[in-house]
Amino acid sequence: MCGIAGFTSVGQVVDEGTAHRITGALYHRGPDQQGVFESGTATLCAVRLKIIDLEGGDQPFVTEDGDTAIAFNGEIYNHRQIRKELESLGHRFRSHCDTETALRAFLQWDTACFARFRGMFALAIWSKSRNRLVLARDRMGIKPLYYYRSGADICFGSELKAILEHPHVPRRLDLEALDTYLAVNYVPGPATLIDGIRKVPPGHLLEWRNGQLSVEPWHKPAAGAPARHHSLESAKEELDGLLRESIREHLVSDVPLGVWASGGLDSSTILHYAATETSGRLKTFSVSFAGRSFDESAYFREIARVYGTDHHEFDLSPKVDLAGAIEDFAWFSDEPSADAGALPVWFLSRMTRRHVTVALSGEGADELFGGYVTYLADRLARPFRLVPAPVRRLMLAALDCCLPVSDEKIGLEYKLKRWIEGTGLHPDEAHFFWNGAFSNEQRRRIHPGANGNGLRALVDRLGLSGLNTVERYLAVDRNYYLPDDILYKTDRMSMAHSIEVRPPFLDPRIVDFAAALPSRMKIRGRRQKFILRELMRGKLPPAVLARKKTGFDIPAHDWFRGPLRPLLLDTLTPHAAAATGIFDGRAIRALVRAHIERRVNVGYQLWGLLTLFLWMKRWKVEPAPDGVARPAALQLSSAP
Repeated sequence: MCGIAGFTSVGQVVDEGTAHRITGALYHRGPDQQGVFESGTATLCAVRLKIIDLEGGDQPFVTEDGDTAIAFNGEIYNHRQIRKELESLGHRFRSHCDTETALRAFLQWDTACFARFRGMFALAIWSKSRNRLVLARDRMGIKPLYYYRSGADICFGSELKAILEHPHVPRRLDLEALDTYLAVNYVPGPATLIDGIRKVPPGHLLEWRNGQLSVEPWHKPAAGAPARHHSLESAKEELDGLLRESIREHLVSDVPLGVWASGGLDSSTILHYAATETSGRLKTFSVSFAGRSFDESAYFREIARVYGTDHHEFDLSPKVDLAGAIEDFAWFSDEPSADAGALPVWFLSRMTRRHVTVALSGEGADELFGGYVTYLADRLARPFRLVPAPVRRLMLAALDCCLPVSDEKIGLEYKLKRWIEGTGLHPDEAHFFWNGAFSNEQRRRIHPGANGNGLRALVDRLGLSGLNTVERYLAVDRNYYLPDDILYKTDRMSMAHSIEVRPPFLDPRIVDFAAALPSRMKIRGRRQKFILRELMRGKLPPAVLARKKTGFDIPAHDWFRGPLRPLLLDTLTPHAAAATGIFDGRAIRALVRAHIERRVNVGYQLWGLLTLFLWMKRWKVEPAPDGVARPAALQLSSAP
């Protein structure tokens, strides 16, 4: 695992120290080796966390003639098979690493090589003789890749902080992206919160040649694939084989490896197959919330006992330095993470790094097989939308009278209110709203300049007409929520501690298998991830199969009334709000007060504001002045 960055210099000159500052900004992603390659009009920077071929594979990796170089971030799990094919075609290798395999595959098949890769990657390849730079990102967006265009030149990097080290990149807030952030808790690609900086979308490549830039898909998403109407038994058999193959490949490592184990269905499935593919004792890592109703320790301890793992756990409580970790996010996150799950992932990564360098995780199963309660909400909301708006308002008022505001992570009162409010929205808007972002009314109150969040347009650009409700929103989450929230959060928090996290569920073969499954094998009645539960029946303890999804985040409502209250009050001040030139300080203060006084539960919304304010302060990000022309966004040839 690594970090990459670089820039071209056709129309602008940069000082000699720029490449080294950019490399230094990514040091945490690759503390084992750092390198800079300069050739003609392009500079490539790379930092390396050594996982495969510890002695070889330093980066940037350059061909013998010095003409072509690659900076590579990720793992290609089938690189040995590709290597054998390339050797049969006459290629000779100097190392055993997948970085060289990726480079020589590109030399053989050009950009068609990316479709051959099974794994996670973001890469940059420079060809001096062709004056050509190619950037590419894996099909699911597991690894990040950003770019900024300035005239004829481009600057790119694994993280925003690398790009912000370039002297010609301004730090202006993208107000349209801010609207969306407040509406959905993250920034859907290809936008970012920095005006002009874009994400290379998952499954896309960017080509720069002589100052001309294009972004094209090298892979088209599997959404809308024709359903394969095989029996449940044949589907289980196929999924069993795919999981075995994927996890066998994901276990390959030249450094110590472990498994993140929450005691839930997804991570326990990964652990089960990992245990069958290894002869030694696996290490497992978990986070507990001792004494809380959502604590998962009983489940992951039972799983650790069943599989005889060398188990490690960390209890996340107000006794640890919560505020200090959150303030560190402002640097490591690049963009603020409105997902409160970033905090436990931070501490989980820190603990894991003391024992191993690689961890397997269960990310992706929910978006492939229908694991979120929002999918049930989407489906069950249809008849309730017939209820007149005045009746919904009466129901909300009754809840205010009858159900006290709870300190639980997601209490009954909170769920019922979100449900009723959401049923009054367009279905596409409701799907995003279920996840705990600001309501339209709240958003406009604290941000008077908000001009609409365009959530329907986000869904429309994916071209999902004709899909049923379940498949429609699974596709939405695979394209937005998974890469721009879940995988983003995991990448930043893990790489902050120099640890590689691998998600075996996102093997391309499993992704395609899930996309072609009929919906009844994903959600049947109220049973979610139906096929996965049926596959693991008899393999995992019954309690794990029967348990409800807990969600890996913090009790934000409670902690903002307790241990995080000082940080909240010190950060979301009227003065800080006024300094942004965007937010209404009085409205924010009223929202904070209402929460602290237990009149409302808006802990998750306050988390998003808190991390946003800390981030703007740390990176000195300013709003784009009115009337300033923004760089035109590139038109993508297909949806990300």
